[in-house]
Amino acid sequence: MNKIDQIRAEEKKYHDFCYENYKLFETGSWLHKPVKTVIDLLIQFGNSDCLDVLDLGSGIGRNSIPIAKSMQNKSGRVVCVDLLESAILKLLDYSKEFGVQHLIEAKLSDIENFPIHSNEYDMIIAVSSLEHVSSEEALERKMNEMILGTKRGGVNCIIIGSSIREVTMETNKELVPMFEVNIPTDRMLNLLDRHYDGWEIQKRIVKQLEYEIVRDGQPVKLTSDCITFVSKKIL
Repeated sequence: MNKIDQIRAEEKKYHDFCYENYKLFETGSWLHKPVKTVIDLLIQFGNSDCLDVLDLGSGIGRNSIPIAKSMQNKSGRVVCVDLLESAILKLLDYSKEFGVQHLIEAKLSDIENFPIHSNEYDMIIAVSSLEHVSSEEALERKMNEMILGTKRGGVNCIIIGSSIREVTMETNKELVPMFEVNIPTDRMLNLLDRHYDGWEIQKRIVKQLEYEIVRDGQPVKLTSDCITFVSKKIL
């Protein structure tokens, strides 16, 4: 098994477990509420009659279902893309439970290969997903697609990890992080700045995160810089 396949097998195992054992919007996991930065963006579209949204790496609808609920009196759609069948099946179930199935378009696909057409979306979000494309080159290609696929006045919200480390808790042994793209924070920020040159940067912050996870049955400390980058297409 190559590195990419190994990483994706680990991600599948972790997310399948979460989706099966934790319910959306109930306390006990990171699924209990949407990302505030994402939901706050909806204020910018309060006067819009139609809203087209793309959620890259949507999971079971943590962000896309609240977005769809806010669109009950609008036309439009929330296109939800995820690689895992377990995520898409749960998303469809939850969309019915919350009465937004008419606004949700679920797409089973690797986000790297999901096509984004020119001037297609008002809002594109990618929360903890772009670090799972196959390479830094693929990341740049996807950002270019997102930029071209955003309508004038639209926004992109990227939340991405950088400078990620994994260390065993018992022996302090450095492990290879299970992320396809892992580049230093300064370089990631420069990459974002370069690609979104000419856009209105609304948020650009870095927050240090630390988690305890399990790899191969042993406790591991994962540390990461979490970059939140929100920009508006003004040209």
